[in-house]
Amino acid sequence: MGRKFEVRKLSMAKTAGAKIKVYSKYGKEIYVCAKNGSIDPDSNLSLKRLIEKAKKDQVPSHVIEKALDKAKGGAGEDFATARYEGFGPGNCMVIVDCLTDNNNRTFMDIRQCFVKNNAKIGGPGTVGHMFEHQAVFQFKGDDEEAVLENLMMEDVDVSDIECEDGVITVYAPHTEFFKVKNALAATMPDVTLDVEEIAFVPQTMTEVSGDDVAAFEKFLDALNDCDDVQNVYHNAEIAE
Repeated sequence: MGRKFEVRKLSMAKTAGAKIKVYSKYGKEIYVCAKNGSIDPDSNLSLKRLIEKAKKDQVPSHVIEKALDKAKGGAGEDFATARYEGFGPGNCMVIVDCLTDNNNRTFMDIRQCFVKNNAKIGGPGTVGHMFEHQAVFQFKGDDEEAVLENLMMEDVDVSDIECEDGVITVYAPHTEFFKVKNALAATMPDVTLDVEEIAFVPQTMTEVSGDDVAAFEKFLDALNDCDDVQNVYHNAEIAE
């Protein structure tokens, strides 16, 4: 792929208010995943992955348990997924994934984020075809050939492996997430996974420089401040 994968996840902020917002986003996603499938992580692999990700981001266990109890009860809000695409400052490509109980409100909120930050929102498929839905794993290492050999021995379908600055990144089809994770654990038990997620990975990068850098960061902050936004993916490469 010839590009460095940038972790695009909800950051843990220092303020209590920001942490509560992050917990709320995880709680909503866990609730929806459990309600639409099973509340048992062992039989709902998507839920299992989500809970593991939440724990890694230091989401308290009571937040996770509350979301599962709510899903178990059957009643509660009905959330739907919504995806918005467009171009951010510097003409970079952006995908915004949301969970919402009011599509009109969410669309207006996301549209305002674009309009007020020199960005352009588009229709479905505007930029999505330029991203690949993949499982991504990152960990410290410098021998990508050995990693590839290990995964091939475990019969894992790997899209690509990169090594940059002492960090190995493994890309695989999103359906192979648990197969890759289990294979890495079996063949490299001492490895600590710094990133293990399913994400939209851009096929090409767009350099963002000059005044567009500040505008882009403001744009991302505005999106992450929206209660309905779960994940933001982009292909911006900030010029140093």
